[in-house]
Amino acid sequence: MAEPRPRRTGGRPASRDAGRPPRDGSRAGPRERPARAVASGHRSGPSLHPGAWWLWALGLGTAATRTTNPLLLCLLVSVSAYVVATRRPNAPWARSYSAFVKLALAVLVIRLLFAIVLGSPIPGSHVVVSLPEVPLPDWAQGIRLGGEVTAEALTFALYDGLKLATLLICVGAANALANPSRLLKSLPGALYEMGVAVVVALTFAPNLIADVQRLRAARRLRGRPDKGVRGLLQVGLPVLEGALERSVALAAAMDARGYGRTAEVPPAVRRTTAALTLGGLLGVCAGTYGLLTAEGGRYGLPVLLAGLATALAGLWLGGRRSLRTRYRPDRWDVRAWLVAGSGAAVAAALFVAAARDPAALHPGVVPLVAPTFPLWPAAAVLTGLLPAFVTPAPEDNRKELP
Repeated sequence: MAEPRPRRTGGRPASRDAGRPPRDGSRAGPRERPARAVASGHRSGPSLHPGAWWLWALGLGTAATRTTNPLLLCLLVSVSAYVVATRRPNAPWARSYSAFVKLALAVLVIRLLFAIVLGSPIPGSHVVVSLPEVPLPDWAQGIRLGGEVTAEALTFALYDGLKLATLLICVGAANALANPSRLLKSLPGALYEMGVAVVVALTFAPNLIADVQRLRAARRLRGRPDKGVRGLLQVGLPVLEGALERSVALAAAMDARGYGRTAEVPPAVRRTTAALTLGGLLGVCAGTYGLLTAEGGRYGLPVLLAGLATALAGLWLGGRRSLRTRYRPDRWDVRAWLVAGSGAAVAAALFVAAARDPAALHPGVVPLVAPTFPLWPAAAVLTGLLPAFVTPAPEDNRKELP
């Protein structure tokens, strides 16, 4: 007589080899991978505060405004590109770095074209090419079309355009590294509404680029043209339709979350908040102008600090009218201080170098000389690589043991 089968109590019966390693040497299942990742030392730590990435990038951009040396500018671009390559997450908004690089190259080319076609006030003796000059009336003095194009004018335009291109690339690095939604969550209550508008504007370009890439890939799979004027026109309509749908969904989500609702604040507090904020911003502008000019070196720093304190007081009072709560707020830890401090150190070092050795940071073009490579400013720029070593790697870029 056959033995009765055991009754199932629900679910699948446990396998005999559930706790044993696979015999064929294959990889473990998805449930065993986190344990191996932890055993290999790849522990997922808390992500970095998004404001630290912006302060780091703005420090590099500020350093770029203090020099026209192409060697230092290229070094700043290399530093930002290395940090982006090692710490950029796999997210749609992180793909905008290449767009900023292309925009920077376009700015550089346009600056050179303006110097060739419209001329330059920089005198020069090394004529590269002579273009036919268009005569202009007397009221257009100082402007010319065509004429002689000198090497000094082209070099000056190259240095000037490279400085602006480096600044754009540094801003693109901040867009690729900092999560815009988390950055919005970290803003003070007084700047929340303005921050929403800024974040929506900043995320428009990455979403637009992602939509264009997706539609072009779909058209290539269907064997349809995705380049040229025809391809651009046929891709543009779905992109605009997707942008409109995203805008409607965003508006509905903001309305559902009570966006724009404020608390009742006495009129005296509102007037005090407006006065403090406006006075603080004026003080910041006056102090910054004093630091950037030789005549205002004495009053620049005190006015700047007083303006910052006044503006922060106004923001603190203005935050009382915003009904907001933060779920899992980002903490400003030691790594955030290191990242922001590295960008500030690069900016401070370039400020000091520009004051002590202006010839090295601003190579001359009349007479035309080769730019030198200042050692200690270059070493200070390399401190901007610190975020690539003190911040956690993105989870998608981490490797697992086989």
